[in-house]
Amino acid sequence: MGALRRSHEGVKSEFMIAITQLAAEKNLPQEVVLDAMEAALVSAYKKDTELDGNVAVRIDRTTGEHHVYLERTVVQEVADAKIEILINEARKIRPDVALGEVIRDEVHPGAAGRIAAQTAKQVVLQRLREAEREMVFEEFSNREGDIVSGVIQRMEPRHMVIDLGKTEAIFPAVEQIRNETYRVGQRMKLYLLEVHRSIRGPQLVLSRTHKNLLKRLFELEVPEIYRGTVEIKSIAREAGHRSKVAVSARQEGVDAVGSCVGPRGIRIQNIVNELNGERIDVIQWDQEASKFVAHALSPAQVLTVSMSEEENTASVVVPDRQLSLAIGKEGQNARLAAKLTGWRIDIKPESAVPELVAAAAAAASAAPAPARKRAPAGNGDAAARTDDPQAWEEVRQDGEAAPAETAASTDEAPAPDAASEAPGETGVRKIRFAEELAIHEAALASRKKKAKKVEKKPDEATEIKAKTSKRSRRLAVVEDDDDESDASDYGEWEKDGDE
Repeated sequence: MGALRRSHEGVKSEFMIAITQLAAEKNLPQEVVLDAMEAALVSAYKKDTELDGNVAVRIDRTTGEHHVYLERTVVQEVADAKIEILINEARKIRPDVALGEVIRDEVHPGAAGRIAAQTAKQVVLQRLREAEREMVFEEFSNREGDIVSGVIQRMEPRHMVIDLGKTEAIFPAVEQIRNETYRVGQRMKLYLLEVHRSIRGPQLVLSRTHKNLLKRLFELEVPEIYRGTVEIKSIAREAGHRSKVAVSARQEGVDAVGSCVGPRGIRIQNIVNELNGERIDVIQWDQEASKFVAHALSPAQVLTVSMSEEENTASVVVPDRQLSLAIGKEGQNARLAAKLTGWRIDIKPESAVPELVAAAAAAASAAPAPARKRAPAGNGDAAARTDDPQAWEEVRQDGEAAPAETAASTDEAPAPDAASEAPGETGVRKIRFAEELAIHEAALASRKKKAKKVEKKPDEATEIKAKTSKRSRRLAVVEDDDDESDASDYGEWEKDGDE
């Protein structure tokens, strides 16, 4: 008898071991598997025995033994004997029972047959499948709006199927980047766009074109953004081509743009590589709308920005040479700047705004020329200049000639200024501006060139005369030869006539 009991306990322990192993394979809690087994046993007993009504099965979590109960509600008058029991009969089972309570009466049905076992198997599989789907839905519903990593499992005409490990997800064609190439077995990061229930279980939709994918990638690569030191204010993206990200620092002394770029651009380069070469512009956010609009149009230079809050329009003036840069290829730069700032941007060249051109010309003409500082005329040391000369000045003492004046001593020099060349002032430093020295040097160079030309002119005339005399002598020799030949011919003709 004791041996039979030990073998019975051994079978029960093997049952619990099997339950534990099944729970580990399905990645489910052991309690979920036990609940599925209890539901399967209820279905089996109802199908193969005469039990009817509310049947419940409880499995002992320690030994693995199961007990079958028939549950009935205690009432004063019985309407349905299968689910109700009179209070007098219920008190025979449990004396302290009250009206409305549910009393459990343990029953011992016979052994279930093959059909009941097959039914129990199907119920267990169905319950486990539903439990798996519920766990997947709960896990990924909490991760909605986050980045997931998956492998392309198969490609279909309208979508791709991505293997996420625990489940599969759908990657629709509308959420794919057009200039990207995908292949089966390729691993990549995707944005979990949506999680919802369906007949086949939880449905996961992934995306590579959503702008929040860029935000999550920045959070992964930039620790300052993840900790909240740097905040991403807004994002404008045209997937696969170009994106603009406006960032701002919450802590004083932190460079928001530099944090995103990283040392030698390694942080932003990792994001660009993940997006297969998509251009990303990181822009400093500004609370003032006009400055923010000017930053958003970078790398173009902005001259003026005028805001119209009634029309929600920003009128921007840029230099003529940077008009195409501000607009961008097919209007891409202006379009992304408008999305980033939320303002309608009207870009005009500088030449199209006559008021601005006139104002710039007036400012240029009204700007005073730099005043030339000279030593004041006076007596004694009071008139002497004691401060140090500037980098653009040349200081010399009386009696010292400027370099340009020394070189051009034989030429005519301009009349000295009365204030700076006053006689009888010794020991006073005289100032010569670099511009004045440059003018003197240019004049000296031009005079030297003219002198060289004048010296060359007589030599050229002599050479011309010599060439002319040589040519005339050659012509004279040729003419003499012609005369002699004519005379000889004439003499021969006369001789022939005499004969």
